[in-house]
Amino acid sequence: MPKNEKQAQQEREPNTKPSKVNVPVVSAIGPHGELIETIFDTDRERPKLAIWKNLNAQVLDSYTPDSLTRYVPFAGAKALVEHNVVQFAQGPMEYGTTCDLVDAIRAYIHKYVDVSEAFERLAANYVLLTWVHDRFNELPYLRRRGDYGTGKTRFLTVVGSICFKPIFAGGASTTSPIFHLLNQIGGTLVIDEADFRFSDESALIAKILNAGNVKGYPVLRSETTNGKDFRPRAFKVFGPKLVGMRGRYDDPALESRFLTETSSNPTDRQDVPINLPSEQAADAAVLRDKLLLYRFRNFARLGAPDRLDAAANGIEPRMHQILAPLMSVAEEETDRQAILAHASAAQEALREARGQTIEAEVLTVIRKLMKSEQGVGVRIQDIASAHGRAYLDAVSKPLAPRAMGDIVRTKLNLKTRKSHGVFIVSKTQHGTLERLYERYSVTDEDVARLADLLGETTHMEFGDIGGG
Repeated sequence: MPKNEKQAQQEREPNTKPSKVNVPVVSAIGPHGELIETIFDTDRERPKLAIWKNLNAQVLDSYTPDSLTRYVPFAGAKALVEHNVVQFAQGPMEYGTTCDLVDAIRAYIHKYVDVSEAFERLAANYVLLTWVHDRFNELPYLRRRGDYGTGKTRFLTVVGSICFKPIFAGGASTTSPIFHLLNQIGGTLVIDEADFRFSDESALIAKILNAGNVKGYPVLRSETTNGKDFRPRAFKVFGPKLVGMRGRYDDPALESRFLTETSSNPTDRQDVPINLPSEQAADAAVLRDKLLLYRFRNFARLGAPDRLDAAANGIEPRMHQILAPLMSVAEEETDRQAILAHASAAQEALREARGQTIEAEVLTVIRKLMKSEQGVGVRIQDIASAHGRAYLDAVSKPLAPRAMGDIVRTKLNLKTRKSHGVFIVSKTQHGTLERLYERYSVTDEDVARLADLLGETTHMEFGDIGGG
């Protein structure tokens, strides 16, 4: 066939060979189980891909695993890096053993931040967790609490810089870009809660924190392009969080997700620099590269979190649930003991806080009345009467039986039933009550003090209190 006729035939016939599709990625798992990560080449000032395949790492401009797909780096990485919004690794770097890496992280934190040794160990292992967090279904948050000048922001900057794809939200004027960055980057949110001074923005941050520690629970938001037509969109917010704040959240469930150290005074360590030197960024860049290789080497082996002897450490099931992933990455026994000790102390503080609530007062009354009453249970109106006489001053109005019933049913989740025309808390709930006494730290001594407040003399055997 003459050349010009062959060309004409090729032009007439459609090209049936499919073309490759470019797939931009930040983090991905390839079709053969390979790990793919966008990194940033600071020398050439452009993003690349780091690939972990067959126990080997390589850095490529793009990656083509098959005839149809070409993975390319996330195009927006350069702008995010230039504005210091997100920090990426530059490429995998050898680190030795995991213990060597944890020691290097601890030395880095100690060099720039003044925290207790136990929290330093906890923070170092939390950094490891951020690099493999997507292997777990639930995560704790790490928090530094304190007033201005106590090193809160320094902690966020130093520790946040070595976490997995840290997203620094301090410069955001609203929460909208935070939702988009979390959905697109999926890294570690580093946020100073004090930067969001308006109640509506704080409420949105609380939504991120409420939904962001459990995989598979996106936040729904409405978006519009013309100001009229709104469409719902789901934003993925799951991932580790580093939070700095002066106070605490009113929601006990949200508070239970934080591993917190509180600082009341500025540092008195003379070896901690007043201002962060330029070498801190260089130190952090080296650690991010080592941590990238840690992710590659350890991603496949992780997934099922360690089960702890929670009862032996005084840890409630909820704390156990969020602590297990952190314990799964902690290899040194000293680190594991420091984490457990911190969690136990936090749990005790939570119990003490609960013990100062109206729920604890009501439980104390119920515990006392359960022993003294001979019937099938304790009447709601008797609980309200005893609580008013013991805990309210002369000018305070005691709770009506209906309001007391609300506390018993909705806050303590106890069942009430009618007996002889009045509502009671039945003695058949002995097991549930015992767990509530433990949860709210209602003790024998509390019951004895209540008897004194009521002007009663009691010689009851405290071992029998709460009977059933």
